[in-house]
Amino acid sequence: MPRIGIIGGSGFYELLDNPKETKIATPYGSPSAPIQIGKLSGVEIAFIPRHGVNHTIPPHKVNYRANIWTLHELGVERVIGVNAVGSLKEEYKPGDIVLVDQFIDFTKKREYTFYDGGKVYHVSFADPFCPEMRSIFFETGRKLGISMKNKGTYVCIEGPRFSTRAESRMFRQFADIIGMTLVPEVNLARELSMCYANISMITDYDVWAEKPVDTKEVLETMAKNVESVNALLKKAIPKIPEERHCNCGNSLENAGI
Repeated sequence: MPRIGIIGGSGFYELLDNPKETKIATPYGSPSAPIQIGKLSGVEIAFIPRHGVNHTIPPHKVNYRANIWTLHELGVERVIGVNAVGSLKEEYKPGDIVLVDQFIDFTKKREYTFYDGGKVYHVSFADPFCPEMRSIFFETGRKLGISMKNKGTYVCIEGPRFSTRAESRMFRQFADIIGMTLVPEVNLARELSMCYANISMITDYDVWAEKPVDTKEVLETMAKNVESVNALLKKAIPKIPEERHCNCGNSLENAGI
């Protein structure tokens, strides 16, 4: 059974060697697509294309609960989320990879929890991301010469529209990057005591900047980002130990009412 799951989008559909598809029913409906299970650098991985195989599911319609539940049912203990984001700060440049350590939630109408009734849990979220995986990814990326940020605050908006200039100027007072898909993916993983690490790929500056960006430039930056993240995953994943040395697995302790 795979112990590591990857949730990603365009550019990662061919990540695994000889993947096989499997379908799992969940209490929350169907995941974004059949799960691919295959090897990456000799490690068995479960992969979910977050937006569907042909990128047909917008951020606000992704069935995050079904995706995370499916990975949990497969035995996955560690989840790696890969996202494309915009930059809110000059020093966070297009082409950089960010290992997010905090987030701010500005989504509005998503399904945020598995605990809607019967049992009530208030899960601690002071430090949302797995420190063990973040450390492994940063050290590996540094050795590969990838332009990376070891910290960053991700503001998650509802989408599918982008921000107004006024919103972007407000967000940049508190966050470093902006995207639409981190929340509630990270919340749900924590509720099932799974480790979660986020790898964000900066494609452009958000609209606060007076720097017009065309589609061609975004696609070129995205292609370079995907190449860097693929290299990072291939080198870092074999270094992730089978036994967890973090506290992510204890997330429900003292959280129940």
